[in-house]
Amino acid sequence: MTSSPLFAPFEIIEGNRATGLVLIADHAFNLLPDEYDALGLPAAEFQRHIAYDIGVEAVTRRLAALTGAPAVMARFSRLLIDPNRGADDPTLIRQLYDGTVVPGNYPITPKERQRRLEDFYRPYHDAVAATIASVAHVSQRAPLVISIHSFTPFMQGRERPWHASLLWDSDDRAVQPLREALRREPGLVIGDNEPYDGALRGDTMFRHCTSNGLPHALIEIRQDLIVAEAGAAEWAERLAPMLDAVNGQANIHEVRYFGSRTGAVNGGRLP
Repeated sequence: MTSSPLFAPFEIIEGNRATGLVLIADHAFNLLPDEYDALGLPAAEFQRHIAYDIGVEAVTRRLAALTGAPAVMARFSRLLIDPNRGADDPTLIRQLYDGTVVPGNYPITPKERQRRLEDFYRPYHDAVAATIASVAHVSQRAPLVISIHSFTPFMQGRERPWHASLLWDSDDRAVQPLREALRREPGLVIGDNEPYDGALRGDTMFRHCTSNGLPHALIEIRQDLIVAEAGAAEWAERLAPMLDAVNGQANIHEVRYFGSRTGAVNGGRLP
């Protein structure tokens, strides 16, 4: 089923697969196919965090350029369907998000839900899986996968003090050295599984990394720090040598199963 032939659900930034590093960005864009008519929302809603992770596209592009690694970015707004959720997650297609009712998602028929899975969600995840497999083949080792996200400075009236945070489930091989490197940076407040917990069954990291024993980390950056190109470039330039250092560790590129705090993971396959 391909009802949106002119809309590409993902973008791949080509890179040197021999590096053993893969970058991914689930929420880099706020785009929709024309046929969805903005889901009944005013244009201003697509400039908010509910539509995408502000600043992440620029950070990911710059990181890919600096590290030479390939990157995969979802091109559709998470208001259409959220690629960082399991297919059975109740927040996969949001009807209400941070006070905004999404008319185009309510009500949603089983047929339309299936269409979005087949036209957008699954092609993106297939591209992520194919890129990881290609990097593994070329580098002849388990790839290090880094996911880039951003978070709002305030939520529900509360200030979020972290400049950036690392999210993870049970495998901290990449998280620990990245956390140490970031906390050595003067003036930065670095969170650990804040403002969200990295253990989310069925999300992108669970699906492609935890379930397959691959080293990984999810980096969250506060949106006000990367909304401008200069800030995005600054953060990419800060992170790139850290990622290169972790990627260069001899023991990082191993398949190791740590299980998940959300439940058991069996031999590279979802239970």
